[in-house]
Amino acid sequence: MSFEEDVAKAHALLQAQAEAEKQAEEHLPDPELATAVAQALVAVRKENPLVGSITNAVTMDFVANAQLAIGGSAAMVYLGEEGQALAEVGNALYINMGTLLPLHEEAIPAAARIAHETNTPWVLDPVGIGIGGMRGRILLELAACKPTIIRGNASEIIALASLWAVPMTTGALEHSKRGLVRGVDSTDQVDDALVAACELAQFTGGAVMVSGKQDAVCDATHIVRVFGGSALMSKVTGFGCSLGGVAAVFAGVADPFVAAVAASCSYKKAGTRAATRSSGPGTFKAAFLDALYTLDSAEIAERISSVDTLER
Repeated sequence: MSFEEDVAKAHALLQAQAEAEKQAEEHLPDPELATAVAQALVAVRKENPLVGSITNAVTMDFVANAQLAIGGSAAMVYLGEEGQALAEVGNALYINMGTLLPLHEEAIPAAARIAHETNTPWVLDPVGIGIGGMRGRILLELAACKPTIIRGNASEIIALASLWAVPMTTGALEHSKRGLVRGVDSTDQVDDALVAACELAQFTGGAVMVSGKQDAVCDATHIVRVFGGSALMSKVTGFGCSLGGVAAVFAGVADPFVAAVAASCSYKKAGTRAATRSSGPGTFKAAFLDALYTLDSAEIAERISSVDTLER
């Protein structure tokens, strides 16, 4: 393919993307939610919320850079006393269960308790649930601290609902009994986890994000679907972890449901845009951070494809 053909192909792709985004914007399923999501990004950029994070050592750099790119302030810690201090003075707290160390058995629950007691919003990513006894013990302790937002893949959400004995339908319960978490990867589809996600949201009083090709964000009465992103997101470690970190940034300025939807929309929009400006995983990661940094508040809500209301 010649250089001219390459340029023409890229131009056509960008035109098609622009047209699809224009059509999506014209058919927003919930204008009120779209406005709240846009306002959340404006508030993040204005207020620069501080988020303390006890997070995965493998992805810590990406988490911090994503939090900074969206407009937050990042503080990454290991020690319990530091986590507790940030839970008291920060705008939100992020706890990610990846790459645990022995000190985390006390540090993580202690920080979560402070967040719960001081009404500081906090986000839980139960990555790796089912691997080892210590991870399970910590997660059991965290149930009483009621996370503001939970972010995970479908298998992690189902497994967490089972661990916390949250009521589920028979089908969802059978999925959880199979323990289908392959390391940090999901072996379930987003739709498989919807009942578990909504019941977790009912239990915590917050929001639950189920990540996949099309994300689902639930509270006790709504399910929002968010489309977009790129297949390259699965080729770079840390996209799920950093999404949880960005959700914590939004939680510092907005209510849990709006914060979770805003984070998901931001990631899907930035991922779609970055895919047109990269040639592989390495350039995609850099392009994604650039796209996150330059997001326009008016455009992120166009990633919402549907809003469903639950009857209880």
